[in-house]
Amino acid sequence: MRLIITGGLGHIGSGLLNKINSFKNLKEIIVLDYALRNKKNILFNLKIKSRIRFIEQDILTFDLNRIVKTGDILIHFAAITNAVESFKIKKKLIRNNFSSTKKIVDICKKKNIKCIFFSSTSVYGSSDKIMFEDDYNNLNPQSPYAECKLKEEKYISSKAKKNKMKFVILRLGTIYGVSKGMRFHTAVNKFCYQAAFNKPLTIWKTALNQKRPYLDLNDAIKCIKFIISKNLFNNNTFNVITNNIDLRSLLSIINKYKKIKIKLVSNKIMNQLSYEASNKKILSHGFRSKGNLNLQIKKTLRLFQGLNK
Repeated sequence: MRLIITGGLGHIGSGLLNKINSFKNLKEIIVLDYALRNKKNILFNLKIKSRIRFIEQDILTFDLNRIVKTGDILIHFAAITNAVESFKIKKKLIRNNFSSTKKIVDICKKKNIKCIFFSSTSVYGSSDKIMFEDDYNNLNPQSPYAECKLKEEKYISSKAKKNKMKFVILRLGTIYGVSKGMRFHTAVNKFCYQAAFNKPLTIWKTALNQKRPYLDLNDAIKCIKFIISKNLFNNNTFNVITNNIDLRSLLSIINKYKKIKIKLVSNKIMNQLSYEASNKKILSHGFRSKGNLNLQIKKTLRLFQGLNK
């Protein structure tokens, strides 16, 4: 088996590389990442048994025919993320993310390649209901980032059904957990960073009692392995989450390990309502979430110990 990982130096990608040895029959890994933030050090001292190649190229300009082969599995992380910042760079984000995904879909069709595409539970946007993958009436993205994810999903689904392609779409909850490529714009990581440096936690004014789906990095990696081992490339969509938890409870967990201060702020995206995402569909196939929000918060805060004495 060969894996091609786009955006492999990001939060989930770098975590995946750290646990890639648990994948069976893996002969080669190709990591394709533009490395705009000079993250190549993530590749240092990786204890990977399989052959690994790193290609520093932009998907939009790189000829994918040079690396892909029939029978490969493509794991497509590459994207501009950050829902809040997406309001400032809407055109750039949609041009980059959608065009990249379109190119991936086209090469997968041409080479008969299996592909895992990572979407987000943020495509649900706002509702007082529990969100299920196949209820398309509940799709209501609240940011350009989420709008683009939904646009990419629709493109994948239309092409996959028409051409009998082998895709799976994973709608991930907000990621948390430690990796070499972790970023600090997602809720749990951002709050842990702010708390560790005695900064006030910036909370949207309407958000304290809102529920959201969250995902432990370890569960995200475990789900990728599960999809591949069970060959679930059936053009299906799955919610992948560890917790549905309200913000007040999340802050209470952080406060157990580090006393926090809160600053209420306004934001364009703050009109979202509370919502939960159901993971019953992926559970029905035998997947089990084992993530631990308390433990990951503790580990993330521990990263900063000694830096702010």
